[in-house]
Amino acid sequence: MKTTPLINQLVDAFKVLPGVGNKSAQRMAYHLLERNREGGIQLSQVLHDAMQHVKHCSQCRTFTEASLCDICASPTRADSAQICIVESPQDVLAIEQTAEYKGLYFVLMGHLSPIDGVGPAELGLDKLNELMSKDTVKEVILATNPTVEGEATAHYIAQMCKSQGVRATRIAHGVPVGGELEYIDGNTLSRALSGRLDV
Repeated sequence: MKTTPLINQLVDAFKVLPGVGNKSAQRMAYHLLERNREGGIQLSQVLHDAMQHVKHCSQCRTFTEASLCDICASPTRADSAQICIVESPQDVLAIEQTAEYKGLYFVLMGHLSPIDGVGPAELGLDKLNELMSKDTVKEVILATNPTVEGEATAHYIAQMCKSQGVRATRIAHGVPVGGELEYIDGNTLSRALSGRLDV
């Protein structure tokens, strides 16, 4: 059966989402058309509003609708001596869910990748340098992903910290709580052994 141009456009629009191929996009499009047109209209309105009004925090670069996000605007965190460096706004959410960290964040929106044209300027490292130059910042916590690019980014920022006289620490990586050694890959075990602590 031949589909109409508008249905084709709807299917193609869903395919911009990560992990959504042609079949998944068709399923979503037909579900909305057959069973939930009201939900589809609401989705389009909220999506439009979010694309128009969600921007980057002027200080930490996470997503917000205001000039400063709630964390940067919080009086209890305003003069924090710690800045946690993460790759994405989802990482901020993950750390916040632990309720352990009470400092500020800086969101890179990616990692260094010269092949893809992502250098220090694209990650806002000039802004981070500016933040670190304030006397209040005593420690930068590097919480980039444990990938080759994430490690390279952490190393680059650690060098920036050194030149500013700011302490740089790296989050621990290793065996997950509840994990069994026999199921853990060699790289993770190696990292856990090299990062061992006194008990």
